[in-house]
Amino acid sequence: MRRVLVTGGAGYIGSHTCLELLNAGFEITVVDNLSNSTQESLQRVSTLTGKEIAFFEVDLLDARGLDAVFSKGNFETVIHFAALKAVGESVAQPLQYYQNNVTGTVNLCQAMQKHGVTDLVFSSSATVYGIPKSLPLTEQSETLIHEVTNPYGRSKLMVEFVLKDWQTAFPSMNIALLRYFNPVGAHVSGLIGEDPSGLPNNLLPYVSQVAVGKLEKLGVFGDDYETSDGTGVRDYIHVVDLAVGHVLAVKKLSENPGVVIYNLGTGIGYSVFQIIAAFEEASGRNIPFEIMPRRAGDIAACFADPSLAKRELGWTANRGIQEMCVDGWRWQSNNPNGYS
Repeated sequence: MRRVLVTGGAGYIGSHTCLELLNAGFEITVVDNLSNSTQESLQRVSTLTGKEIAFFEVDLLDARGLDAVFSKGNFETVIHFAALKAVGESVAQPLQYYQNNVTGTVNLCQAMQKHGVTDLVFSSSATVYGIPKSLPLTEQSETLIHEVTNPYGRSKLMVEFVLKDWQTAFPSMNIALLRYFNPVGAHVSGLIGEDPSGLPNNLLPYVSQVAVGKLEKLGVFGDDYETSDGTGVRDYIHVVDLAVGHVLAVKKLSENPGVVIYNLGTGIGYSVFQIIAAFEEASGRNIPFEIMPRRAGDIAACFADPSLAKRELGWTANRGIQEMCVDGWRWQSNNPNGYS
């Protein structure tokens, strides 16, 4: 049984991945500062799986606290989710994003190195591709730091550079860089899902909060992009499919591959208006919206070529947009105020 440390494991993607890891027979420990999450998510994961989760409330900027966690657990693999992740917020607070996302990761790597942990799965992002020169995006698409359009994406690309340099210096390291597209939906039980603090920064949780009556209307940031209906197009992936991808990445690292990079997406792009229509159908609710100016740091369209993950991990996104919206609505309607 492999022992996995999950940073940011109480968050949206982290909690779903913890569930899939436990169901796959892994033993897990979670580190989370609870800045944008709650331990209730992990309690619900324990309820769903019938298994306990060791938990430490530690910030990755607390190097001493992190070292203490590693001293208590004989970990074989780390899955690193802990990061700030809102594009708009990163534009307004770049220093906070670089400190949290880059420095926090360096602290984590130092703790891993000190305690002899050689396998790391990193939660990266499709934002590292910047403005796509062609679509779909493959793992060979350019990642140029000056072309990434926001500090959040630049912090993710910086961390990728850090991890590649680290592995070059220490070839015994095995690192999987997973470039996510847009995770949405929730576990089919409706017990765990996305519960953002304050106003949601991402489209689907905002749409679902409008549908449940928590928010008045959706702001659509720009309807003049060069897309089929003028709104931004993204590759939305069901969070459970994404979580399964992490389990397969952990298994891949046991083959000692060095550094591997995978796009995790469906390969299909949906516009904001298409998402609104799909969620209205799933919820039976009207989603009022208002067209607003484009948001700083946003791009017109982005979707993946996920074929490498299929070939090398045996991974495919199995859940379509209808299932994403139905599962997201089940979570939101059962938990109108999230975990609180």
